[in-house]
Amino acid sequence: MAATIMLEFIIKLHPEISIKSKSVRKRQTLLLERNLKTILKQLDEQVEVTNNYDHLTIRSLNNTLRSSMIERLACIPGIVAFSQMQTREFSDLHDIFSQVAEVYQPQLAGKTFCVRVRRQGTHTFSSLEAERYIGGGLNQLVSSAKVQLKKPDITIKLEIKQDKFLLVAETFDGMGGFPLPSQSDVLSLISGGYDSAVASYLMIRKGLRTHFLFFNLGGAAHEAGVREIAFYLWQKYSLSHRVKFVSVDFAPVVTEILEKVESGLMGVVLKRMMMRAASEVAENLGIKAIVTGESIGQVASQTIANLAVIDRVTETLILRPLIYQDKQEIIDMARQIGVEELARTMPEYCGVISKSPTVNAVLAQVEAAEALFDPTVLSEVIAQTKVLDIRTIEYQAEQQARTVVTEDILPTDAIVLDIRATDETDAKPLQLQSHQVIEIPFFRLASKFPELDQSRQYYCYCERGVMSRLQALLLQEMGHHNVAVYRP
Repeated sequence: MAATIMLEFIIKLHPEISIKSKSVRKRQTLLLERNLKTILKQLDEQVEVTNNYDHLTIRSLNNTLRSSMIERLACIPGIVAFSQMQTREFSDLHDIFSQVAEVYQPQLAGKTFCVRVRRQGTHTFSSLEAERYIGGGLNQLVSSAKVQLKKPDITIKLEIKQDKFLLVAETFDGMGGFPLPSQSDVLSLISGGYDSAVASYLMIRKGLRTHFLFFNLGGAAHEAGVREIAFYLWQKYSLSHRVKFVSVDFAPVVTEILEKVESGLMGVVLKRMMMRAASEVAENLGIKAIVTGESIGQVASQTIANLAVIDRVTETLILRPLIYQDKQEIIDMARQIGVEELARTMPEYCGVISKSPTVNAVLAQVEAAEALFDPTVLSEVIAQTKVLDIRTIEYQAEQQARTVVTEDILPTDAIVLDIRATDETDAKPLQLQSHQVIEIPFFRLASKFPELDQSRQYYCYCERGVMSRLQALLLQEMGHHNVAVYRP
């Protein structure tokens, strides 16, 4: 039996792309082709991406990259599904059946199935005969399986060309949506909580190049945590394009609101100040729309009356992809995309400045309250806006955490904290013969670290050093000075 010649995938476009006009579909597939090349060439410089109009194919001679490629392909916008293909040689029809059975027998128990064959070349059998022979053989081999030609659970697709055949070995779900950047750029207000992270993800999925705007209310530790989430979302779902991480120190604005604005109106005024600042930042960056994670009725500032007052402060388009979602639905989606654990640890600052917030703000009253606000405070914080290329987050983390000691050789009594996610530590555990290693995922470190023996010195470790530096900075902000970074 012949071994697989190479690693091959066939990419199925999102259905909304398939129904577009010929010119639009061509543009979308070209974008997806470029994105696939940009991302996959980071894994394999020799990878081949072929655009076939209604689908794309990927080929790599490096079979060891299978898991990495599947992980990347599942997180690229515009792909609804993708299948691993295997090109095999065969001697006769029974040989094809035997090889198909090897792959599909474990999948067919209790399922309905059919076999579809496309054939090119000269053979002793027709496509229909091949379908009947292979399907009948599988039906006898797996007694609980049943042939069903219409809407089966599993469709086995084969393409036979001369002395080789192409077999769909396994199919995976994709992210769906549209390729980046088939739509315009947007500026997503990200606080580090569930809502803003999920809203950002949904915009990326829709093909919008999503930049991140953070209003800092909690100091360096707050910003470090939000950067982690923004960096994760970009690296996981938006790696094909450069985006910006924008940070505005909004603490002076909050101080001014606390001093000048009536308690019940503080939340609405804060949101209006954020929208003013976001609109100006967006205009400076040439971005036409703002994204928020607001959902009707979730907090006091998100009633219809209050949102209407907030929106009146700017003419910039405000997109709210979560507007009808329940909180549990948002948390479930956060878990699905991989940010739930980290978002759970992030403090919520916006909702704590008003003890008795109004749910029915009146525009005239809000404008009267804002008249007491010193406009130069907002102007100054906007003028000091920090705009970073998100790819430099690693460098910026290093600069911010410059007081954090980084060592490549550990002291004899040091303890290493492996802060990688559980799937990373399981796949590639850190084993040190001379030092104790404690595994604590980065999203649990802030709560777990105080439980450790504080008389010991700890060194955070992660694969690239980004998370370890950010987490070391967070722990220092919390008052823990017995922490450094291990970079072997």
